[in-house]
Amino acid sequence: MTVAAEHGGSSRPPAGGEASPEKLLVPVLSAFWDQPESWTLETYRRHEGYEGLRKALAMSPDDVIAYVKDSGLRGRGGAGFPTGMKWQFIPQGDGKPHYLVVNADESEPGTCKDIPLLFANPHALIEGIVIACHAIRAHHAFIYLRGEVVPVLRRLHEAVREAYAAGFLGKNILGSGLDLDVIVHAGAGAYICGEETALLDSLEGRRGQPRLRPPFPAVAGLYACPTVVNNVESIASVPAILTRGKDWFRSMGSEKSPGFTLYSLSGHVANPGQYEAPLGITLRQLLDMSGGMRRGHRLKFWTPGGSSTPMFTDEHLDVPLDYEGVGAAGSMLGTKALQCFDETTCVVRAVTRWTEFYAHESCGKCTPCREGTYWLVQLLRDIEAGRARMADLDKIADIADNINGKSFCALGDGAASPIFSSLQYFREEYEQHITGKGCPFDPAKSTLWADNDAHLGVNA
Repeated sequence: MTVAAEHGGSSRPPAGGEASPEKLLVPVLSAFWDQPESWTLETYRRHEGYEGLRKALAMSPDDVIAYVKDSGLRGRGGAGFPTGMKWQFIPQGDGKPHYLVVNADESEPGTCKDIPLLFANPHALIEGIVIACHAIRAHHAFIYLRGEVVPVLRRLHEAVREAYAAGFLGKNILGSGLDLDVIVHAGAGAYICGEETALLDSLEGRRGQPRLRPPFPAVAGLYACPTVVNNVESIASVPAILTRGKDWFRSMGSEKSPGFTLYSLSGHVANPGQYEAPLGITLRQLLDMSGGMRRGHRLKFWTPGGSSTPMFTDEHLDVPLDYEGVGAAGSMLGTKALQCFDETTCVVRAVTRWTEFYAHESCGKCTPCREGTYWLVQLLRDIEAGRARMADLDKIADIADNINGKSFCALGDGAASPIFSSLQYFREEYEQHITGKGCPFDPAKSTLWADNDAHLGVNA
């Protein structure tokens, strides 16, 4: 489900949620997802499609970089690094080919924004790619897509074909002299390839494993040449900035986290889906407009940016969902994957499943992550089954500490985050598993079909 208000509708979320819920939404990328054949070039062009590209091609590459930098657009893939600044790092006049690589290997548990965006509006990404390549003086771009999503792969191939046929890709684009080829590459389904340097290794035909940095991709990336790696949503947001202006973009969100973004609301909520709103909206506001938690239940814990970010509780409902607000509260905005769990959910069970995922997806290159995630899984399974001792709680915290900040890439940090935060907020629940010799929760009660009227949920 995608929720969108009327086009052009919002700025900063007012304090206290005084405005009606629909006024808090800003449909830009999702503005016409519900229209027939929203993915076609014809539909996209009816909604200002490729107008931003025309403006960008009339500007010098350096001016485009400065414009995007001034807009304040930050990377939507998790880290929140300023997009224009990342483009600016590409050395000029070096005589080497430059590359743009779009990271569409969306694999984080709970994260589900880039794949729907590509499925419903792939031309926003393609237009953003052409603008970005003009800015960084690149003539080749790659879209690295998670290979399991075959329908999206087919739709993306068709969108690229349409763009070539219409002259938005290929030789002398719109008479500007820019030549650009776009290659859609299907990955084999490794979570580690969401890490930008592992993605580059995979693109080059090697096993996806993180590279030692420096050198950074901006200096020696794909094929040892200067490379920009950006998230799908980051690049797809660029055309609207060029079309409507950087001041329009800055009128939304906060000073340090301006603009709009896609929030993926999932879990025990009445109406899960994509909610496009200004940065800085709160989970309370999103739940108000989505019908709240399922009927008869209350929020217990949630993740602000996917399973790799420290969890929050119902005490954090009013935390502004921007980079600074979430960071100040002790977590990370990440990919804005808001997984909401009610009181029927066992925290130990949830954290164990997430940790099993990280142990399975660890590439094995570094010892802290390879060995640490394995032992975390063994101990968590013992705790869940009631076979553990109280000392094991300190042991899993110690193992997580030996992973966090000491692994080769951020996968280890992501695996440690739910351990630390769940022990911080729900240590008593861990202890209850040990003293009670087993899990006190009935897993069936947390399922969608546990309540016959779960889909009719209202705020509890």
